[in-house]
Amino acid sequence: MLSACGEAERINASRFLPLDSPILSVLPEGTPSPQSASIDESAGTPSEEANVQFLLIEEIVILLLLVAVLVGIAAKRLRVPYTVGLVLMGLALSLGVKLEVNIAPNLILALLLPPLIFEAAFHLNLSELRYNLAYILALAIPGVVLTAILVGGIVSWGTGLALPAALVFGALVSATDPVSVIALFRSMGVPRRLQVLLESESLFNDGTAIVVFDLVVIASLKGLETFNWGTGLADFVRVSGGGIVIGLVLGSIISQVIGQIDDHLVETTLTSILAYGSYLIADVVGVSGVLAVVAAGLVNGNIGPRGMSPTTRIVVFNFWEYVAFLANSFIFLLIGLQIEPAVLFENWRFILWAIMGVLVARAITVYGFSWIGRDFPGKWRQVLYWGGLRGAICLALALSLPEALGSTTIQIKVMAFGVVLFTLLVQGFSMAPLVRRLGIVERTESQEEYERRHARAVASRLAYEHLKRRNRQGLLSDYAWDILSPSLEQHNESLTQGVRKVLASAPDLEAEELDIAHREYLRAQRSALTNLLKDGVINDDVYSQLISEIDAALLGPQTGWPELFGQMGIPSESITRLMTAVVREKDVESAISALTKLGITVTCLPGTGGFLENRNTVLLIGLAEGQEEAIVSALNKSCRKRVEYTPFPLGMSDPILPIPTPLTVGGATIFTFEVEKFEVL
Repeated sequence: MLSACGEAERINASRFLPLDSPILSVLPEGTPSPQSASIDESAGTPSEEANVQFLLIEEIVILLLLVAVLVGIAAKRLRVPYTVGLVLMGLALSLGVKLEVNIAPNLILALLLPPLIFEAAFHLNLSELRYNLAYILALAIPGVVLTAILVGGIVSWGTGLALPAALVFGALVSATDPVSVIALFRSMGVPRRLQVLLESESLFNDGTAIVVFDLVVIASLKGLETFNWGTGLADFVRVSGGGIVIGLVLGSIISQVIGQIDDHLVETTLTSILAYGSYLIADVVGVSGVLAVVAAGLVNGNIGPRGMSPTTRIVVFNFWEYVAFLANSFIFLLIGLQIEPAVLFENWRFILWAIMGVLVARAITVYGFSWIGRDFPGKWRQVLYWGGLRGAICLALALSLPEALGSTTIQIKVMAFGVVLFTLLVQGFSMAPLVRRLGIVERTESQEEYERRHARAVASRLAYEHLKRRNRQGLLSDYAWDILSPSLEQHNESLTQGVRKVLASAPDLEAEELDIAHREYLRAQRSALTNLLKDGVINDDVYSQLISEIDAALLGPQTGWPELFGQMGIPSESITRLMTAVVREKDVESAISALTKLGITVTCLPGTGGFLENRNTVLLIGLAEGQEEAIVSALNKSCRKRVEYTPFPLGMSDPILPIPTPLTVGGATIFTFEVEKFEVL
């Protein structure tokens, strides 16, 4: 009898096609699937049929990229989730273009999934993850197992499907994929912690769901009664833990190497090697490749950037954002192309029971484990529940079902596609109204009033310019323009004054406005330097030095226009002391806004807090005689006090049983030093 470990290796291997099979083939409907590229034995060159197939795939890939771009533009204009638009477009293509698209599971699991997971883990803050870790792990480990059991039981009871096959389906849909709602959350301004909860759960339950799926498939093939569940549990721990260990080790090694290199192309390539290499090495060893990528991305994203130059960080962040865009585009277009509406309608009863099982299981896990969650609002649980969408992992596992499961394989695939379609279309489209109805979006009355007044002022100014152009073109008489223009100018000025009043009463909004303007100013400088390099006005060394300075400013927190306000305020030669003020990152914008109003030159140095593990910023302030009292007063007013919760009571160091302890924090920690010379660069 095969052991659970040996069987797991066979199941993993079944996900990958033989070496002579393509990972993607596109054929006219009804055409038999071709064999792989054959070799002309007499000439020793690939056959013409293989070349035609390769060119056809290349054309389809380019077409899909074009479709993804068009969908992205339309989704932004229509304010709908981008990935939902991709699925709908895939469905439309499958109906309008009679093509049979055969997708190998490894196209998604080994090629498209690692960059998605790595990009999400790379941008996840480790301190934010640690603060919510108990609830995330509860959803990602026992929650996944419970979901598989509950969904399998409900589907088996409602449809009459054999329990082993129903459990396979339950494991297959146990992983969430909320990529579309995460993008929506970012655009709507949903609290960062809620985003972290949903995204972190998805990262971890992807890996555990694949491991659980493998074990359940083995148990189904061998028989639930004869399967050794003790051995299966041991394999679960080995596969999951082994993947995490491999990811941690590789992530640490690559991060150390990056710290010794100063070449943005090489460093970006190293992150690519890490993302795919951790998956492949873990898969070869026989442990979880997905969890290896998660661990590698977390380590590299929280340690690696420390050794990167500002320019490299910008290149790396932009690169992974683009790769994730490509992977998402292909995955969700392929989901749409794989779904056959006619087959879904024929099996509507099975799909309804599958959807019901998924929704019931999600409710039980989210609300059942909510007692573990640390002091977050109850309405967040409704968002976590409804945000449990299914996507790429579900599709990949459905495609990887072994033929040994028999006729139930087709039934499981149909239910899986039905669940994916329901969660993406129904839950994805309804998420924005739900968030607005619950009042989760963090928007103050000042923000609402500012947007209204700003929109009115901009619309009025553009209308004024439109009439002015018509007058210049002779389409509006000088007589009419002379009558209208004074009143319109006065109206525009009153609207502009209204915007100023709102900004003056809300330092955060004012600081944000100045920050946006300053970053646009820096980007324009960057573009100008690039043109100077192309024209031969400056050499590569000067260009690299100046670009690094601009990139450092772009990556830093709000800078408050130090070069502008420093010149308007106290002259550099009058500054004899340097003040350092340590403020919390949430107070940086208000603090800099208050200081720049005084004409104070400020430079920001981001850092990390102490036991609260919050991000701090060190403000370097040039100090002249008689300014100290005004600066301290401005910092006290702008750095608000608030209640934070420590992970455990002060004086204790055991985080296993976290007990939230309230602690009042705020203000600024200030140090002053004598300086011999102060200069603004």
